[in-house]
Amino acid sequence: MKSGIATLVGRPNVGKSTLLNQLVGTKVSIVSDRPQTTRNQVRGVWNAPPGARGVPEDGAQVVFIDTPGIHKPKTELGRRLNQRSIETLDAVDVVCFLIDATADIGAGDRYIAGLLADVGTPAVLVLNKTDAAGPNDILEHLAGAAGTLGDFAAYVPLSARTGEGSEALLGEITGRLPDGPLYYPDGVVTDQPDTFLAAELLREKLLAMAREELPHSLAVTVEEIEDRPAVGDKDALLVLRAVVRVERDSQKGIVIGKGGAVIKEAGTAARLELEALLGTRVHLETHVKVEKDWQRRPDALDRLGF
Repeated sequence: MKSGIATLVGRPNVGKSTLLNQLVGTKVSIVSDRPQTTRNQVRGVWNAPPGARGVPEDGAQVVFIDTPGIHKPKTELGRRLNQRSIETLDAVDVVCFLIDATADIGAGDRYIAGLLADVGTPAVLVLNKTDAAGPNDILEHLAGAAGTLGDFAAYVPLSARTGEGSEALLGEITGRLPDGPLYYPDGVVTDQPDTFLAAELLREKLLAMAREELPHSLAVTVEEIEDRPAVGDKDALLVLRAVVRVERDSQKGIVIGKGGAVIKEAGTAARLELEALLGTRVHLETHVKVEKDWQRRPDALDRLGF
């Protein structure tokens, strides 16, 4: 069969996580309108359905990697996130380079294009957010990309939000994959552990509620997990203990909210979504902790898995 790995790269907030979720057909990466929401290499798996465009008879599997947005870093965390994204460029079979149809091509896009030229991995330019752009804007962006960002193996306009154009992208990717094994069994859409999903969902809900106050100062980890089997008339229960870290005492108050309202609402929303994804009852216990300047401290970043 055809199988391989494709990475999604681009500036912050170009829609990489939304596209990953659209391609695999379910939510595996959290989504926020705050830049630099993605902090890890999140993997999602797409198995070609029978008769899919450009797919050989023996089938195809693409393992997608959603990466942090490449940006000009201001902290040690930002530097490490950039490194995580850049190191995928020459370690995959195809690169999907996303640019925004509603924003001008900028220095950040040109920087990423230069990195791609150096590694030589086949790259598909993906013009995202076409649902929010007019036909003339789309044509101008495609022409501008060809003129200023270099040559690409293919150019695909699409909307990660609606899915329009995603089939064309999958066809371009599978047509460039080598022969290979089935990396993941049918039905597997991600290899992220339950603890990672829980921590990310809680962070997503807090980002939506806190807005401007602390998007980059927020870190969430799940540090204890207990799988309680069903007993009598009680269903099985997954118990998770999450720690929310902020950098200042004032941020702790924002996360907790008056009478604990913010952390309670975010925890409930994360728990309900996690139960739907995992198909089991979940108890999510949350604690908020101040860890001074964790974004800038290598020892803290190492401990938190960055």
